[in-house]
Formats: sequence, C-alpha cells, structure tokens
Amino acid sequence: MDSTVLILGESGVGKELIAQLIHRASHRSEKPFIKINCGAIPANLLESEFFGYEAGSFTGALKEGKKGLFELADGGTLFLDEVGELPLEHQVKVLRAIQEKEILRVGGKKTIKLDIRIIAATNRDLEAMIREKAFREDLYYRLNVVPMTIPPLRQRKEDVIPIALELLARYNTAYGYQKWIHPEVMDCLLNYDWPGNIRELENTIERLVVTSMDDCITKDAMAEIKSIDVHPAPNGLTSLKAFLEKEENRLLEEAYRLMGSTRKAAAVLGISQSSMVKKMKKYGIEIQN
Repeated sequence: MDSTVLILGESGVGKELIAQLIHRASHRSEKPFIKINCGAIPANLLESEFFGYEAGSFTGALKEGKKGLFELADGGTLFLDEVGELPLEHQVKVLRAIQEKEILRVGGKKTIKLDIRIIAATNRDLEAMIREKAFREDLYYRLNVVPMTIPPLRQRKEDVIPIALELLARYNTAYGYQKWIHPEVMDCLLNYDWPGNIRELENTIERLVVTSMDDCITKDAMAEIKSIDVHPAPNGLTSLKAFLEKEENRLLEEAYRLMGSTRKAAAVLGISQSSMVKKMKKYGIEIQN
C-alpha cells in the first residue's frame, strides 16, 4: 500500500519513529527514507532544496546542478516533518509534486517523474490553519488519506515502563554497561507526566545511564533531574514491582524466542549471559539444549 499517511501528535511523541516503522514495513524498505524538516529550511532556499536545480540556475549554484530532496527519495519514502510550517506560497508546488508524482528543477524545462511515497507529520491543527487561510485545503486532503494520531505519553502511561526498559537496553549496549533501574525510580518515571513525551524520556534514561556511578540506578541519580518527583506515590511500589517482573519476563521470553540462544538474547538486552540464564530460571522460562 502506497497511500499517503498524515501523522498527528504533540512534539516528541515519536512521529518520525512511526514514519520510519511504516517505511520499514513497506515494499520500499530497501529504498531511501528521506526526511525534510519543513520548518528548518529558509523560505528562499526551499524550492531548490525540495526540487533541486539545473546548472547555472542562479549565482552560487553548483555547475553540475543538484538533485533535490524529492528526487533523492525516488523509489522510497519522503517524510515531510513539521508540514504545518510549510510556507503558504510554496504549498501549491508541493501539492503538485505529490499529486502528479513529478517535479521541475529550478531553472529546468523538463519535468522529472518520481516514484515516491509521502508520509507527513505535524503538531499543528491543520484544520484550524485552513480556516485561518494559512494552509491549503487541497494539500490537506491530499496528505490526510490515512490519518494517524499519536497520543501524548501522559495519556498512555502503560507505555512508559516498556519504553524505558527498551531505552535502557539500547544505552547499555551503546555504552557497554549492565545497569538496571531500581523499582523506586521506575515508580517516579511512571508518575511523571512527560510534557516532552518520548523525546524527554529518552533524554532522561540516557542521562541516568551515563551519570549513575553504580550499576543500580537509584533515586540518588535523579537528584539533578529537578522536574521529576523522586518521592513516589504511596502504595504504588508493590504493583510496580509486579508490573516490572511481568515486563521483564515478557522481554526475556521474546528476546530468547527471536534470537534462539541465551548469548545472543543477552547481548540484545544489554545484560550478561549468566544474568540472562539466572533470570530465565527465576521465571521458569525453558532453555532449549
């Protein structure tokens, strides 16, 4: 399926990650995934960056010309991040490129056909922008074929601990550690509202991993993170421990099933093989000979 997808959600909820997952799950997965931050390109450079230019198109242009980001995505997926920041005067050309699947380089005379899939994302209310004449209605409908709204992390607290554990494994692997998070710290993470969403959680976990002096990340390591309350809500710890054990059991089983050996599964989870075996025995997970 090559339908255009519009991903909506607050800043930091993981819209780019969702776009990458969609790309990797598609038949275009071996082709380019090109991201354009529509709010980061100056308006006077936007057309040449998007569509490229021919040789000698303007002063300072490369003598051989240049492919634009649309052209670089040919065969793959073009991710229009922060599409709500796209200047109104450029929206009609983007609409035409998406609709006709072709572009015209700056200074060019011949259109270039493209085979691309479009995924767009924004934290703006595009319908309100349409009413304010700040966003083209026809471009909105062209983008909004398959809409996806990603809720903020505060509305899906059940995801906080699994994401935190996945991030912990990632940073353990990246930095060569075998650190683990004390349940009291997990309780603090669970009770925080995460206004910065997944981006803030990612920053917090990496910071805890690299600044904690011990393998066990305790509340002492959180002292410098002023925004997170280190005094967990009463009666939360027991249920949190049970939740953590359930998640740990699930992660161990899944890693072992996918990797086929305790050594490889341990490497993926960022723990030693002996720890992997010990934990599997704890949860009664059968180890195949």
